[in-house]
Amino acid sequence: MSDRFLLDSNVLIYAVDRADLRKHRIAASLLVQAGATGMGRVSFQVVHEWLNFLLRKAARPLTLSDAGILYESLVEPLIRIESSRSLLEAALSIHGIERLSWWDSLIVGAAIEGECGTLFTEDLQHGQSIRGVRIENPFR
Repeated sequence: MSDRFLLDSNVLIYAVDRADLRKHRIAASLLVQAGATGMGRVSFQVVHEWLNFLLRKAARPLTLSDAGILYESLVEPLIRIESSRSLLEAALSIHGIERLSWWDSLIVGAAIEGECGTLFTEDLQHGQSIRGVRIENPFR
C-alpha cells in the first residue's frame, strides 16, 4: 500500500468536538496533516457519519449552514472515495471473510479503494492489518 491514509468518522468528530481536549488536539493535527500533505482521505460513509453527529448527536448540534461551512472547509477537499459497486463488493468480501461488522467492513473497503496504507480509527484493533491496511488508533 502507500503513505495515503483514511480518517474514520471518529477522527473527524474529535477534530471539531472539544469535549476531550487530548483527542481533539490529536484529531485536529491529523486533519491538518491530511490536507497539508494531500495524503489524507475520507469516504462518503465517513462524511455521512460526521454530518449526522454535527447535526443531530453533538452536545450542541450545528445549524445546517454552520455544518456546511465546516464541511466545505475541512472535509470536502479530502473526499477521494465515493460509493461504488467495487467498494460494496469489497465490503461484502471483508464482512464475510474477516468477520468485521458491516460498517467496519465498509470503512476498511474504503481504505483499500483509496489505496490507503493506514486507517486511523478507534473502532478496530490497533496494530491489526486487514488486507494490507494497517489499523492505527491515534488516541491510544
